[in-house]
Amino acid sequence: MEETNRNFLMELLNTPSPSGSEMAIQKKWIQYVQDFADEIRTDNAGNAIGVLNPDASFKILLAGHCDEIALVINRIDDNGFLHFDKVGGINPKAAVGMKVTILGFSEQITGVIGVNAQHHGGLKDDFGLDDLFIDCGYKSKEEAEKHVQIGDLAVYQTDPDVLMDRYVSGRGLDNRTGAFIAAEVLKRLSEKGCDVGVYAASTVNEETNMGGAYFAAAGIEPTMAIACDVTFATDYPGVNKDKHGDIKLEGGPVLAKGAPINIKINQMLERTARKLNMNVQYELTPSMTGTDADRMRLTGAGVPVSLVSLPLRYMHSPVETSSLKDIDEEIELLVTMITDLTGKESLNPLD
Repeated sequence: MEETNRNFLMELLNTPSPSGSEMAIQKKWIQYVQDFADEIRTDNAGNAIGVLNPDASFKILLAGHCDEIALVINRIDDNGFLHFDKVGGINPKAAVGMKVTILGFSEQITGVIGVNAQHHGGLKDDFGLDDLFIDCGYKSKEEAEKHVQIGDLAVYQTDPDVLMDRYVSGRGLDNRTGAFIAAEVLKRLSEKGCDVGVYAASTVNEETNMGGAYFAAAGIEPTMAIACDVTFATDYPGVNKDKHGDIKLEGGPVLAKGAPINIKINQMLERTARKLNMNVQYELTPSMTGTDADRMRLTGAGVPVSLVSLPLRYMHSPVETSSLKDIDEEIELLVTMITDLTGKESLNPLD
């Protein structure tokens, strides 16, 4: 990965983007993409969309969601401690003892998630988020309310790191890596040229309601759509591969197979992988994918969809980890597949 590209990825990963409050990261995404897109579009959901060849009748939508899981302040007690609920799939065990950044109404505030000392009995085995709290150093409710209000969001206070110049680790790789991939595919296609309309979308709200994907696809009415997301890697200790499959970092992009997935699009991706001598991996999505693909598929008259995922370790933790090589290969796979499109392809599986 070139230094410019890596710097952009790190800038995205360093920008808080809790689901429902993605404005800051979207402005950075637009600033990057506007240098090579034919046009930039936004919508009332908060999606940011870069377009190439907007007059083409065959339109492909690439969607990578930029939002991350977060905490939301739901109560301030008399002693100034902040209590919270989850925004997306927060794991209470991963939250224990973490620093957080609260995106307050007037400033960003550092807090720590308090934990009962083991000497005092520790946490109960079946604890949940309602057993945890945030300590910002306030001494009273009145003091806290000068800085924080109900509904303010918070994210884990972690910086992304590159491990052995091989893996990237941090919070919110799910799925700011997908927003990065969509942007980089558009950039490469702007340099190479293509015969179809390409709509690279940094979508919002996937972790909570997938409404961004619906707005994007309903507004664009694409001929086909591909969700660029992450999936569970199983190549670390303690994972039952017999139950969860065998997905490796540096094993290549992951294609979904199942009822929601258009067979013709997957065949295009597989042909492209063979052309590039690139390994791909597979995951099963028998009824739903749990990604933006589900909402894009059910817009308008129906949109043929596929899902290309990045293998990810430690999903929904502060130290999610993925491979830079897999990111580069997913970009190459999508760029080459789209470059090969003529705009006359049929996506009807009965043709």
